[in-house]
Amino acid sequence: METPLTRLVGVRHPLVQTGMGWVAGPRLVSAAANAGALGILASATMTVEQLRAAVHEVKSRTDAPFGVNLRADAGDAAERVRLVVAEGVRVASFALAPSRELIARLKDAGVVVIPSVGARRHAEKVAAWGADAVVVQGGEGGGHTGSVATTVLLPQVVDAVDIPVIAAGGFFDGRGLVAALAYGAAGVAMGTRFLLTSDSTVPPAVQARYLAAAVKDITVTTKVDGLPHRMLRSELVETLERSGRGTALLRAVRHAASFRKLSGLSWAQMVRDGLAMRHGKDLSWSQVLLAANTPMLLKASMVEGRTDLGVMASGQVAGVIEDLPSCAELVDRIMAEARATLAALPPDPPR
Repeated sequence: METPLTRLVGVRHPLVQTGMGWVAGPRLVSAAANAGALGILASATMTVEQLRAAVHEVKSRTDAPFGVNLRADAGDAAERVRLVVAEGVRVASFALAPSRELIARLKDAGVVVIPSVGARRHAEKVAAWGADAVVVQGGEGGGHTGSVATTVLLPQVVDAVDIPVIAAGGFFDGRGLVAALAYGAAGVAMGTRFLLTSDSTVPPAVQARYLAAAVKDITVTTKVDGLPHRMLRSELVETLERSGRGTALLRAVRHAASFRKLSGLSWAQMVRDGLAMRHGKDLSWSQVLLAANTPMLLKASMVEGRTDLGVMASGQVAGVIEDLPSCAELVDRIMAEARATLAALPPDPPR
């Protein structure tokens, strides 16, 4: 199924596996790429050298195109961009809008730039700066998310920009792909659906929590880092929701110290990153510090399997997913469903 997305990045199918921290490592990315989707490495939870090693491992597992997700506001963003360019990575994706300068540097080196956005005005901005495509995530999506549903946000963005638009938030099957294409999208991006595959490194006990969740068990909270964050409802989330400011701040300090050791960042670098995150947002300094909770709480669940200590970012689609196929099986199924859905449409519209 050829679309502007497949032509742009050279993949066989208009599907993207998103860059989920602690989840989208070399094994999952290479499996998605070998299945014909665009796999995206999550680099925010890696040091630069860990990212270099991860890129090399993906290359050893697949010859297919893949991408790296970058934090545009990270203090070492320029160094990571140089690594992406030097290693010949096909795609650079961004969870936050990159600067005009970063986009130009990547494009000059032949790297395809695909930022993620949650509003039409953000899509218009990055398109004007030269982005090659854009991922638009509606409120159904996991992790940091907005309040506008994909079915409302997607057509707004498609009508506003002249670059390929990739739909995210609420997609898990071939019917959704066809619906997105009907809206004018060039493909769909999925996180939770790829997290729940046999190629994912997420511990089985954590995957079982996702599979057991109903739609009502997936909530949005601001208590993790001060921003709306969609995740599975759990005992820890309930505790965070009840915590007072003092308790939350103490917890944030502890996790900030842990993340500093893990990431190799200095306190000064963490402060700079916090300042960048705070810019343009109505966040208190306590909320900025609470942002250090996110990587450590995600690591506790996604790496260590501690559902009692960690949070589990999740799209609402977790409530309707019931199995753990391989990436190859998942992609083949989605494309077969999409073709069957298209074939079942009336040949001529009613008059």
